[in-house]
Amino acid sequence: MDGVIVIDKPEGWTSHDVVNKVRGIARTKKVGHLGTLDPLATGVLPLVIERATRLAQFYTRSDKIYEGVVRFGWSTSSYDRAGEPTSEKVEIQFSPAELEAALEPFRGEIDQRPPDVSAKKVDGRRAYELARKNIAVDLPPVRIHVYELTLLGSSGNEARLRVHCSGGTYMRSIAHDLGQALGCGAHLTELRRLASGEFEIDRPGPWSNCRRWPTTTGWWTRACRRKNYCPSFPVCTSMN
Repeated sequence: MDGVIVIDKPEGWTSHDVVNKVRGIARTKKVGHLGTLDPLATGVLPLVIERATRLAQFYTRSDKIYEGVVRFGWSTSSYDRAGEPTSEKVEIQFSPAELEAALEPFRGEIDQRPPDVSAKKVDGRRAYELARKNIAVDLPPVRIHVYELTLLGSSGNEARLRVHCSGGTYMRSIAHDLGQALGCGAHLTELRRLASGEFEIDRPGPWSNCRRWPTTTGWWTRACRRKNYCPSFPVCTSMN
């Protein structure tokens, strides 16, 4: 079988965890994903199977759409709630209007520095491996494009954002840098990917269904055969 399957990744799993699970279910080692999601994140994780893995290189830079929650008051080592605090906790003292104004510099084309705890490579090693050993990491900024950055709402010291951005954008960095701009520190507490390229959140199958395949082949077939998932991908057919 060749094609694409879209998983709604649960929180706590790495993208590689999902790949390994599907390798076992589909009985093939030729499974890859089209863009990493952090363990904290949920949402769209497209997987390519068999010959479709050859096309993965053309899709990893696709645009992404996210919704996330930023917590203000302190920063962390990983730029999300999984990291250790790196600043003293402070009371936030800005208004919604000031928050909206602070978002403006993050729209359009900007240079963004990836988090030290990331999969970026430094001299052949993953940055997160060095960071966990307290080895200084100096990652260069990367040019990204933020097409949409919308404040959906705020409550207390948290704000919910919707972001449409180019591939390679780190939502954790947006949260961290926004906190720095406001002088209070911030980190990401929730993240959900709504779309990755043409793969959208209203189309993936929940992992609970995927685990039951191949006995529930209807879900697998439905997930892989819709042409609007990725017209250039081969159609996936299930074997009964």
